[in-house]
Amino acid sequence: MELSELRQVLPEGQPAYRADQVYRAIYHQKVSDLVQISNLPAKIRAELASNAELGLPAAEQVYQSTDGTKRYLLRLADGRTVETVLMPEEDRDTVCISSQVGCPVDCKFCMTALMGLERSLTAGEIVGQVLFVARDNNLLEDSKRFNIVMMGMGEPLLNLPNVLKATRILVDPNGVGMSERRITVSTSGIIPKIEELGQADIRPKLAISLNASTEESRQELMPITRKWHLSDLMEACRAYPLRAWEKLTFEYVLLRGVNDTDADARRVVRLLANLNCKVNLIALNPGPGIPFETPLPERVASFQEIVRRSVPCFVRKPRGLDIYAACGQLKRNN
Repeated sequence: MELSELRQVLPEGQPAYRADQVYRAIYHQKVSDLVQISNLPAKIRAELASNAELGLPAAEQVYQSTDGTKRYLLRLADGRTVETVLMPEEDRDTVCISSQVGCPVDCKFCMTALMGLERSLTAGEIVGQVLFVARDNNLLEDSKRFNIVMMGMGEPLLNLPNVLKATRILVDPNGVGMSERRITVSTSGIIPKIEELGQADIRPKLAISLNASTEESRQELMPITRKWHLSDLMEACRAYPLRAWEKLTFEYVLLRGVNDTDADARRVVRLLANLNCKVNLIALNPGPGIPFETPLPERVASFQEIVRRSVPCFVRKPRGLDIYAACGQLKRNN
């Protein structure tokens, strides 16, 4: 709930600041139980605790990688589960969160796609992942940078109202208190929703999952391209209203012998001409049921060298490969 909604559920006759106290306790202080809100009178705490629940997820399983990554299988109130990944680094922590249970976008290189879509998450379930992982690891308590990427299970722009509501809570100084600069949402290219996202007053940064340099190749790898074509997607990117400090991010999963040639790299450069952007290359993270192979390191390096002559281009280091926590691997594997 946002603050305006909380005011509607508090016991009648309470002053307005009581809702502010509850809101701040839940999102800023990250209490794990309503009875812990110590600045509320005991009677109100008891009434809240008997009539409402925090709605935080519970840990079904936690998998620890040798590189420090943690993959959380989190259980929601209806018993369904989603995956959330913590990637700690020396100067920052990044949490990769889910926006749906499963995913309806049938990308052929992604294990989450094999699940199909079970349902979309509420704003509370999206924020709840952040609160759970932050409390479990004492994040947001020191000077380290803290980033959120909505790149877990699901296509966030097909759940845009809840993604935007969650973002408002995350960036509210009296809520979680993050910066919009620290939250990124990734889409496979839902063009009408990209336009809608750009009109929001408070919104995450935008990343586009590109993954191919031609319409034909992208249709094979990402069947959603048959509805929203590559040329139209690039036009939507050119029209997107970037803020003064913002760049678009393009993500490109490299598949051995499929989309990783030098010719592909040159076509990517032409696609991105005149865009204020950067490119993140991801060498395929393999998994059961995925009919592609990871490209050789020298092929990745050659692709990067061609692209970065024109556009800032980075190779994303895989995290949590040994626990199926890397990009494209989230499928509730044990």
